Amino acid sequence: MAAESKSERAYRLIRDRIDSGRYVPGYRLVLASIANELGMSVVPVREAIRRLEAEQLVTFERNVGAQVSLIKETEYLHTMQTLALVEGAATALAAPGITEDQLRRARAINRTMRESLAGAFDPQRFTELNLEFHSVLFESCPNPHILDLVHRGWNRMKVLRNSSFSFVPGRAQESVEEHEQILRLIEDRAPALEIETTARAHRTATLDAVLAYSDEHKQAAPAA
Repeated sequence: MAAESKSERAYRLIRDRIDSGRYVPGYRLVLASIANELGMSVVPVREAIRRLEAEQLVTFERNVGAQVSLIKETEYLHTMQTLALVEGAATALAAPGITEDQLRRARAINRTMRESLAGAFDPQRFTELNLEFHSVLFESCPNPHILDLVHRGWNRMKVLRNSSFSFVPGRAQESVEEHEQILRLIEDRAPALEIETTARAHRTATLDAVLAYSDEHKQAAPAA
């Protein structure tokens, strides 16, 4: 296996810290400090920054330097609103055909999510489990067009920010409880509209929490 390049090392360190929430939106990335920490010149760090710029995770402004991208509130808002609508519809349409085995799988995933809150919280892992949980509920949606929109929404969210739970970890516990509510409705064969609105409200609750976080921190970006 080829040795990891210096640029890749720098990229991985910065990306991991952005995804974990250690580097919050607006955090200034001082290239010399990062280079010193990694024991390398600023050249590979600059290359890593350019790569992160291309992924829209970092912005570079004259007289300001590199900083972690602020959440684009309008784009995030529109993506989450759309995802709430289409995922809610997909879950409701899939609900009548969801089997006992699928319900057991979803509950097992949600149990793992709950257990993950007891130790050191890993927002990346929690987000992966969250997608796995919801996939059990919406993947059997009989409408391929709606399902395609759900997939597009999730993929777009990965570009905007890898894990919303990096910014609002307190939302994770609420999310687990809301998952149980959705599962009970499906298990009880509740009306499709009730399942849809509950799934939609679950998604918009995360949206509201992230936007509230952004409002509180947009004027308080920490210095590096």
